[in-house]
Amino acid sequence: MSEPSPRFWSIFFELYEGLPRQGPGNRASAQRALALCRDLPPRPTVLDLGCGVGAQTFHLVELTDGTITAVDKHAPSIERLRRTIAERGLEERVKPMVADMGALGVPPESVDLIWSEGALYNLGIESALALCYGLLRPGGSLAFTDAVWRMDNPPPEVKAGFDFDYPTMGRVPDVLAAIAGAGFVLVDHFTLPDEAWWDDFYTPMARRIDAMRGTYADDAEALGILDELAKEPEIHRNYSDTYAYEFFVARKPS
Repeated sequence: MSEPSPRFWSIFFELYEGLPRQGPGNRASAQRALALCRDLPPRPTVLDLGCGVGAQTFHLVELTDGTITAVDKHAPSIERLRRTIAERGLEERVKPMVADMGALGVPPESVDLIWSEGALYNLGIESALALCYGLLRPGGSLAFTDAVWRMDNPPPEVKAGFDFDYPTMGRVPDVLAAIAGAGFVLVDHFTLPDEAWWDDFYTPMARRIDAMRGTYADDAEALGILDELAKEPEIHRNYSDTYAYEFFVARKPS
């Protein structure tokens, strides 16, 4: 697949920035994963990597009494998050930050919990795990989701989409090996349920695509891009048995 055009990215971000969340996940899954993060202090220091517009950030606000630094390199997403934080009066609890995950400037061993839903792959899973290990205090927890294959030879139309964005995507045992190789102790892992894909992600996406088609009714290029973007939920509808998002929870040894 060739590199998408600037117009593609413009339409892409217009679509995704207007969604409740930018990838699969839900509150129930976050609560389940957080319950596995044992021995956190009463007010943990939390780092939310690749936060997008903050769907899971606000789950962490509800489910913990901690302070959360929410990081994303896409400035418009952080600006939207900043506005929502102000509207909810959460400035003392949530600190949004525009930064690349690989250059955070966070002191080593200063974080109790690192949370990342669908974002660590951007650094490469091994590099991301090494980064997280260095930032966590001894005994700290890491909770993250990652896309994984459920079969060795997925259909070409599915593999092509993931190969563009995540060519090193593996299976659950590959991620478990990377977790162990980084020095973490695995606590548990589980597969995100189907509703975590549809309720707050693909269903709002389909509605927003329909609305944007009205906005760009006379723009053939934009309509073509929207048609391409609309293929993602349909691929999931037809091939969800071939891949998944897995929630992994691991602990840095004390």
